[in-house]
Amino acid sequence: MHKHRPSLGTLLHHVHVSGPLSRAVLAERMGVNRSTILALTADLIAAGLVSEEHPAGTTGAGRPSLVVRPAPHVFVLAFDVAVDRLTVARVGLGGPVLDRRSAPRTRTGVDLGPVVRKLASLGRELLDAAPPGSVCVGLGASYCGMIRPGDGMVRYGPEMGWVDQAFGTELAAALDIGRPVTVGNEAHLGALAEFERGAGVGVPDLIYLHGDVGVGGGILVGGKLLGGDGGYGCEVGHMLVNPSGGRPCLCGSRGCLEAETGEYALLAAAGRAPGPIGAEAVRAVTRDARAGDPAAAAAVAEIGDWLGIGVANLINLFNPGVVIFGGMLRDVYTAAAPQVEARIAHHAMPVSRERARLTVSALAEDATLIGAAELGFAALLNDPIGERAGRSVTGTVRA
Repeated sequence: MHKHRPSLGTLLHHVHVSGPLSRAVLAERMGVNRSTILALTADLIAAGLVSEEHPAGTTGAGRPSLVVRPAPHVFVLAFDVAVDRLTVARVGLGGPVLDRRSAPRTRTGVDLGPVVRKLASLGRELLDAAPPGSVCVGLGASYCGMIRPGDGMVRYGPEMGWVDQAFGTELAAALDIGRPVTVGNEAHLGALAEFERGAGVGVPDLIYLHGDVGVGGGILVGGKLLGGDGGYGCEVGHMLVNPSGGRPCLCGSRGCLEAETGEYALLAAAGRAPGPIGAEAVRAVTRDARAGDPAAAAAVAEIGDWLGIGVANLINLFNPGVVIFGGMLRDVYTAAAPQVEARIAHHAMPVSRERARLTVSALAEDATLIGAAELGFAALLNDPIGERAGRSVTGTVRA
């Protein structure tokens, strides 16, 4: 193994997450001397992963510390599979979304074949559109269901009825660029993305709640995702909040958090079912509630009440520094904050709730997409020298 390899990954991770950093800052963050940073940077420059430049606006005497910048031509393809939408993006080292494509997804039941074909088609469009010299170093995907770690198998996707669907394997085969697709649960990835780049930066104990028809959760403890024994942990949407007379849930139970606070519950409470569904229908209810529509306001208050009970339970269990509402729940929490906060004040232990900040996702609709991109970069950040050649956008190994 290359003697610098572990530290190379650490240095690359710093500039990937924080953006351009001076040699001096990198030396301080990593606890090494300037000569070590010089050697590490030289290796990463030779691998085509970073560049160095003088800081902008430097004049006069002295030797300002050079700035290390992530290479703009290195990217991953990130795939985000939501209930109603498919999104594919080319995400550069350092985190910028360089290009994207999207398509609607209809709620038609098990649709592995059509989903994989559309994602592969959009992915190939992005590869073909990438500038000459671009290097694809990974593929990451977010899916709205329970994912088996390691092979991207969707063990359970209740809204579409997916059970044991080989999503990661099928998508990699359809893309056919010689790289595997690493797949994660959307809420787990949203939590990690918010911790690294969003509303949870600097908060290692956080809870991310994601609304996409149902409700998913990602919980970080000490900066690490709480995965559970099989990797299926944090299914907070199926936490029981209303055992007596609760709404039926797709999981087979009644009174689950997502059954009481999800899209169907909100639209039904507002008297809008049957009728338009999806994110825009949810936004219409919350928008009308803020405008004073009585039925919409009552529905938002009801859903906010149940959401507050769920969050109070989570605060008591995990003592988070921040609770982040993402996806559909960004709109719901914004409209129902008084009800959510009242329930927390009534039910959460004072010593736990006093430091728990409530906020909406800073990454907005891109939280799960950015989380998927981080999956794609994981191998490179773990071993930059081993991955340095990457693969070109046509799938051939670069020299």
